[in-house]
Amino acid sequence: MTPAERSAPTIFPAALYHDAVRMIDWLCQVFGCTRRRVISVDDGNVLHATLTIGSGMLRLSSAETNTFPELIRAPRDIGGIGTFEMIVYVAEVDAHRAHALVGGAEIVMAIEDKPYGGRGYSARDPEGHAWRFSSYDPWADSAITETQS
Repeated sequence: MTPAERSAPTIFPAALYHDAVRMIDWLCQVFGCTRRRVISVDDGNVLHATLTIGSGMLRLSSAETNTFPELIRAPRDIGGIGTFEMIVYVAEVDAHRAHALVGGAEIVMAIEDKPYGGRGYSARDPEGHAWRFSSYDPWADSAITETQS
């Protein structure tokens, strides 16, 4: 069965973490992810892990097991800056932000109502990956339109 046949996402991010074991726990406890599969290697690194959040999925591994360092690196390996933001739909943004703040997430953009709809905030996890949590559901838009700004 293909992802489309079961209404599953067909694209999902993959991220590198230097302390992947700790970050799997942190992402589950603080951001609300759920472990789906974790494959560790003998040295304690994570070769491959799959976490879900809502109907989305994140794959991650230890930066030390990275087989493509010329293509992808962890934020701390490139000056602490990530190259993309993971955007996650959450219905209760204010409650999610409060929980993330208590769990140690660095809030980098205050919670706010957006002109295109929804409410959201941005945070950085302890290893520097950027996350945006928003109540805006782009799939709920009734029509596909193209606009210019």
